[in-house]
Amino acid sequence: MDLFADSASQDNAPLAYRMRPRALDDYIGQQALVGPGKPLRRMAESASVRSMILWGPPGVGKTTLAEILANASGARLEQLSAVMAGVKEIRAAVERAQEARSRERQTLLFLDEIHRLNKSQQDALLPHVESGLLTLIGATTENPSFEVNSALLSRARVYVLKSLDEAELTTVLERALADERHGLGQRRIRADAEALSILARAASGDARRALGLLETACDFARADAQGEHLDRDAVIEVIGHQAAAFDKQGEHYYDLLSAIHKSVRSSRPDAALLYMAQFISGGGDPLDIVRRLTAIASEDVGNADPRALPMVIAAWDAYLRLGDYEGQRAIAHAAIHLASAPKSNRVDQAWHQAKAFVAEHPDVEVPIYLRNAPTKLMSSLGYGEGYRYAHDEPESYPAGSAHDCWPASLPKTRFYAPTDNGQEKRYGQILAWRAELDRQVDESS
Repeated sequence: MDLFADSASQDNAPLAYRMRPRALDDYIGQQALVGPGKPLRRMAESASVRSMILWGPPGVGKTTLAEILANASGARLEQLSAVMAGVKEIRAAVERAQEARSRERQTLLFLDEIHRLNKSQQDALLPHVESGLLTLIGATTENPSFEVNSALLSRARVYVLKSLDEAELTTVLERALADERHGLGQRRIRADAEALSILARAASGDARRALGLLETACDFARADAQGEHLDRDAVIEVIGHQAAAFDKQGEHYYDLLSAIHKSVRSSRPDAALLYMAQFISGGGDPLDIVRRLTAIASEDVGNADPRALPMVIAAWDAYLRLGDYEGQRAIAHAAIHLASAPKSNRVDQAWHQAKAFVAEHPDVEVPIYLRNAPTKLMSSLGYGEGYRYAHDEPESYPAGSAHDCWPASLPKTRFYAPTDNGQEKRYGQILAWRAELDRQVDESS
């Protein structure tokens, strides 16, 4: 089975399939595994592949690595998906491997989504991996410590693959645009750097998704005097925008909810009560009001009055327990409290800034010292090393920027900036005090 044969039938294959690398020198990413002198590079160069499990997110090249290793070693490649394969399919693959062995040819079994195999299926596979009849390459997006039985796991080395970063994905896209044989090179499409950067970020580390987005985006490329041009606007058309909200129950219904919200935000309890009464008398559901008040408690009051959110939840609970007549008063109670309370939108601002930051940097990698290590595999990978338990530290605070829980690859950013309003002033004082402790530790280290 020649996985790398070119044929006319591949012309209509998705771009991601056509651009699959044929050799390690063309492979992008995972340099800790395929770089010079690294484990998978050594296997390919020595034509000696050992059983392994490739653990990583979608679109990082697990299938491609299996194909490259099979090609480099001269092994015969069997491909199965655990979603479709059962014991019958595994036994059939074993029979073909035995026949191939009689012709002195090794069989490499690539088993996609190996975490989906049940115990009996894994047991059927185990003796043939153990005997060397099959060299197993399992691919999984799930932690193999939990999903693969220990007997099979002990016979395969686990390699962890990482999401591709923006620069690597941009390289993937540039290659696809330039490649005249497998990619889009014959179209001579000029792409703005910004357009490629947006596509790379939108792909969230997934090369297959990046190439799929590019292929679609090229259908929106704009013709000009020099040919076709892929710009930012064309890419935005492909990525799309969230659908705007629409009026489900009539404009006045939402006008009243808006008036309630803005009256509470503006600290006008009488106006809030007026619009609430109008809303309910017109047939509006009181629970729609209490849902809106719950949002207000975090969005507009926040830590200026930390009692606000529990009070609204208590009013919600009271309405459900007391029924409509008595329960309406509890909702009014909560609304008056929110309208009278000091205001701060810093919680809301911090949350929106955090979401915007993640949209711009979608590949947030948790520092290894913050990860749990419930299995030997995870412990051997260094999970949890260096973690400082806060309650064992002075003032229950692990001071110093070395333990700030922030990913080392991302620029440090402050999202939450407390106001001096109400109780939030105290939050600001506490955070400032801790920042000073960090400064002192950093200067002394």
